[in-house]
Amino acid sequence: MPDEPHAPTRSTVPTAMRPEAAPPAPSSALAAADPAPAGGVWLARLLVVGLVLAALNLRPAITSLGALLEEVRTGLGMSGSVAGVLTSVPPLCFAVFGLAAPRLARRFGAAAVVCAGMVAIAAGMLVRPFAGGTAGFLAASALALVGIALSNVLMPVIVKRYFPDRVGTMTGLYSMALAVGTSLAAAVTVPLTQALGGSWRTGLGVWAVLAVLAVLPWTAIARARRATAGTATGPAAGAPVEGAAGPRVARSRTAWALACFFGLQATGAYITMGWLPQIFRDAGVPAGTAGVLLAVTMVMGVPLAFVIPRVAGRMRHQGPIVVVLGLSGLAGYAGLLTAPVSGAWLWAVLLGVSNCAFPLALTMIGMRARSGTGVVRLSAFAQCVGYLISVPGPILVGALYQHSGGWTAPLTLMAALIVPQMAAGVLAGRDRTIEDEA
Repeated sequence: MPDEPHAPTRSTVPTAMRPEAAPPAPSSALAAADPAPAGGVWLARLLVVGLVLAALNLRPAITSLGALLEEVRTGLGMSGSVAGVLTSVPPLCFAVFGLAAPRLARRFGAAAVVCAGMVAIAAGMLVRPFAGGTAGFLAASALALVGIALSNVLMPVIVKRYFPDRVGTMTGLYSMALAVGTSLAAAVTVPLTQALGGSWRTGLGVWAVLAVLAVLPWTAIARARRATAGTATGPAAGAPVEGAAGPRVARSRTAWALACFFGLQATGAYITMGWLPQIFRDAGVPAGTAGVLLAVTMVMGVPLAFVIPRVAGRMRHQGPIVVVLGLSGLAGYAGLLTAPVSGAWLWAVLLGVSNCAFPLALTMIGMRARSGTGVVRLSAFAQCVGYLISVPGPILVGALYQHSGGWTAPLTLMAALIVPQMAAGVLAGRDRTIEDEA
């Protein structure tokens, strides 16, 4: 994928949204189901607002739970192993329901699916605090995670579709917003819970308000899509196109390398989000400080999630970035093993740098395919296979923690997983596309 063009193409309206740039007959099934809008600048700005608000909601359901995991375990009577299963529910939902995203996008349009995803997140987070037992809590969490799964897959697709000349910039923007939402939930959930009376149920439920706000712009965007489809003719009218040509992703070595890289970085990320506060608390760090340390880890993604995609988009091979991020993770885990309290802030920073493998993986999804159809299929394949790879990690960490009585074995495992992550990332970062290989 070439670097971002210079001045002649940097309009305030995305290329795909300008009438003169819209192709007369889109060949992609996604493009047919989600035609280029005719709303002009206002709709382009609404899309930016929608992307930011959606990204803000893609992690609070997870990191707010991580900050209150001990209270939730006590309140619901969970064992360490069951809590490990709970921290594995997010990647499992992302893998299973992310597979449905391309099909739903072809039928209803990507904007409508993201809108439904925001509704599911809001509903799940509203219902979850009132669950009377572990099963109900898991079910409500899964509802929110279904919405996150659909949006996870479609965010790179929407960027590629509506901002084709600014993939790096827009990926950086929503990655940065995702990091803000992640770190904000981690930092303020504990003090907010205390300020609202001390109930963990209130502390978790309050984040549904943010999801409700995200529903509003996506409702308007989806209605604009529907209005455009209703006045168009032919493929642009929104009729699904079955059998649209596209690469056979499973035949691509780069796709498999990217899926493995995505899965291993997700393993580390969800272990961190689910267990890092507990690691610090067991070492003697107060609960509020442990939540802030998780927030520090997450907030590192705010500037880096914007910078890394832009830098990666200008490099022919993203392997060097992969190695730097991996070495940061190894140093962070080594620090947690040897001096978890005295160096806590440094280890939190290093793990935050390592977790920025996520925006890098998203950027590479957009760079390893030439067509919109290719990006849809690669995004679904890499994320679904990757999240399946990540499912056992948090469960294994929870089991090791419960049976070993400490964090030496879990942290050793987490550090060991960084090595194959770097190897897969270097392979996925090579300058080639899945269309060439498949």
